[in-house]
Amino acid sequence: MALSKSDRRQRIKNRIRKVVSGTESRPRLAVFRSNKEIYAQVIDDLTGKTISAASSRDKDISSAKGNKTEKAALVGKTVAERAMKAGIESIAFDRGGYLYHGRVKSLAEAAREAGLKF
Repeated sequence: MALSKSDRRQRIKNRIRKVVSGTESRPRLAVFRSNKEIYAQVIDDLTGKTISAASSRDKDISSAKGNKTEKAALVGKTVAERAMKAGIESIAFDRGGYLYHGRVKSLAEAAREAGLKF
């Protein structure tokens, strides 16, 4: 029986999460990509707390001109700035079962440029 697209992504996500875990000193940058929007959170998995978050639905990002890839870059830059403000410099990147390509790659590279190390 063939797996559905969401089942396949869930398997990949589980495989990634076995390895990638966020600590207080090196939290996890988790990415969720829907058809329209993209969301990013910096999470400390030991306490279960979200340290910072950003999404393409934020007022300043949603009003910006550009395609979805350009907005993903804005999300990456914003989440990195908020994480730096919270005292986070290095993170573990969790691509959430998505290919490191397109919007996910754009978000990650913008976060790197904004100063996060991963």
